[in-house]
Amino acid sequence: MEIVLLSKPNKFINMKKIIISTFLIFGVIGFAFSQKYFTKEGKITFVSQAPLETIEAENNTSTFVMDLATGKIQMATLIKGFHFEKALMEEHFNENYMESDKFPKATFKGKFDGATIDVSQDGVLMVPIVGLLTIHGETKRVEMPASFTVTGGKVKARAQMRVKLSDYKVAIPKVVKDNISEEVKITVEVNLEVLNK
Repeated sequence: MEIVLLSKPNKFINMKKIIISTFLIFGVIGFAFSQKYFTKEGKITFVSQAPLETIEAENNTSTFVMDLATGKIQMATLIKGFHFEKALMEEHFNENYMESDKFPKATFKGKFDGATIDVSQDGVLMVPIVGLLTIHGETKRVEMPASFTVTGGKVKARAQMRVKLSDYKVAIPKVVKDNISEEVKITVEVNLEVLNK
């Protein structure tokens, strides 16, 4: 009789351990692959290299959100957040070229395919990102290579692309055509944190 009584609690305890372990395993997996990462301090730089002048600007206030479960990425930046070495360049950039009062934001919505970012393992993953880039009220499909670096559960992303100003109806007056390149290089660098719901 004692053996029967002892065996029932043991079976119950073992079954309970199995159920708890199963929930924990699936809970951890679900948490790992459903996490969203974000930053409000994403860095965007652009460089215009023309025959007579090289112009650079930097913006450190871009918002970036990445969903590991779906691979979806969204980014938004205020045009007036770009800062130049010369105040006059910044003024012309906002008033004459980007019309930032009329088009205050640039956005990107896209995703990475064919890859899984495992935040539990340190390493670097190179993936292509495809999406829609909106600048100056114009939206175009773009594709760019990106690197995701995982270190201690933290994710750093970097992407680079070249953009033709004419694609986004940014007009360059003939008088400054040797000072401003028709094509600019854009670099995005973000240090991402877990977005808690």
